[in-house]
Amino acid sequence: MSHKINLENLPNHYVNGEWVSPISNNQFNVQNPATETTIGNIFLGNSKDVDRAVQAAKDAFSAFSIYSKQERLSLLKSLKKVTENRFDELAYAMTLEMGAPITMSKEAQADAAIGHLDGFINALEKHQEHKKLENGDEIVFEPIGVCGLITPWNWPINQIALKVIPSLATGCTCILKPSEHTPVSAMIYAEIIHEAGYPKGVFNLVHGDGPEVGSALSCHQDIQMMSFTGSTRAGRNVTCDSAETVKRVTLELGGKSPNIVFSDCDLLTRVTESVDECMFNTGQSCDAPTRMLVERNCYEKAVEIAKQASEKVLVDNPLNEGAHIGPLFDKIQFDRVQKMIEIGINEGATLLTGGLGKPDNMNEGWFVKPTVFSDVSNDMQIAQQEIFGPVLVMIPFDSEEDAIKIANDSPYGLAAYIQTDDEQKSRRVASRLRAGAVHINGGAYNYGSPFGGYKQSGNGREGGEMGLEDYLEIKTIHIN
Repeated sequence: MSHKINLENLPNHYVNGEWVSPISNNQFNVQNPATETTIGNIFLGNSKDVDRAVQAAKDAFSAFSIYSKQERLSLLKSLKKVTENRFDELAYAMTLEMGAPITMSKEAQADAAIGHLDGFINALEKHQEHKKLENGDEIVFEPIGVCGLITPWNWPINQIALKVIPSLATGCTCILKPSEHTPVSAMIYAEIIHEAGYPKGVFNLVHGDGPEVGSALSCHQDIQMMSFTGSTRAGRNVTCDSAETVKRVTLELGGKSPNIVFSDCDLLTRVTESVDECMFNTGQSCDAPTRMLVERNCYEKAVEIAKQASEKVLVDNPLNEGAHIGPLFDKIQFDRVQKMIEIGINEGATLLTGGLGKPDNMNEGWFVKPTVFSDVSNDMQIAQQEIFGPVLVMIPFDSEEDAIKIANDSPYGLAAYIQTDDEQKSRRVASRLRAGAVHINGGAYNYGSPFGGYKQSGNGREGGEMGLEDYLEIKTIHIN
């Protein structure tokens, strides 16, 4: 297997330990969002492609499911070594296919392949596969079976790692359907798994879209679990399709994360860093702090700081090194973000910075202006809908109780953020926010911690020990 992917002739599907020609002949062009040019093409699969991959995974499960923990740990450590050798390729692929700036692609996008792997290795080393209860019964944790894994375009390898690695770690077998928009990094990852020495059929890769391949996976009677990351709408479809065969379904969906800024914090630092966090990955992160709720007695000052911070956010070619943001990933997303900015203007919000159109001298590529709205009320569309672009809305609040009410007034519950120098207040408010993660004063996510949301942001948790649990069945042994 080649260690270099020719973008003019991309490999096809990876099934049963080898690259195979797809049964489908539905060709799909892969675009570079910074140049609007085609960098290669793939063939999207169909239900027969899924059947072939599921059969390979099913055949492999009987042997792989009884691998000892030490054997699985040994393979994971081999996977880490190969991943480290291919690190730069992963980063470069994501820069080309979804526009992540190369510095960010190395420091965050590709870094996730190593960081999550370390987290799962640590979790598996500590995991007890057999436990004895006080009543004398025994609990045995066993791999759930064949898993269908569907990953998005915005954090391609991050989400692949969060799904594929726990499948491999627990003794499951799997079929990965990456986003058809970001297939290159996924194919490099398939090469990495192959080189790490995993048995054939344990990991399989089928390209495709949601309505065809995603649905075929969700409906398949020989798949025992579906793990999906993407939009809330698509998550509902996966859940409905999976219901007929009563699969386990884990979902990591959308967000509209509140960021509560109290007047007792270091306003300049906390607001500036919050703006940068919102714009990171060009705003294309489901847990981005896109609703900034600011205590009214410091609201005007925070608005001015946010305006200045946003104007300092640079937009540049993703191939250039540096701390800038890149383009949105395609024209559909560009048009949607433009539409939401227009809606915000029409709703009467104050446009502080940014706005409609592309940045100056950037007519090529799906680049947008970092945008901040003030004087927003939480019932506006720009405060309720996930825009998925570098767009921040600022909402004033009058009291702690008011802030909590506004923060929770959302169908989502993936993440929340708090800025305050009062530790008791931060813990008190955090305990009342309906979100799967709360970041206090810039506290960042650490590899090995669980990630997931409340309400329509999904169910289940990914990462570390809790990320293994969704891939395990529990068997009770009763002894006379």
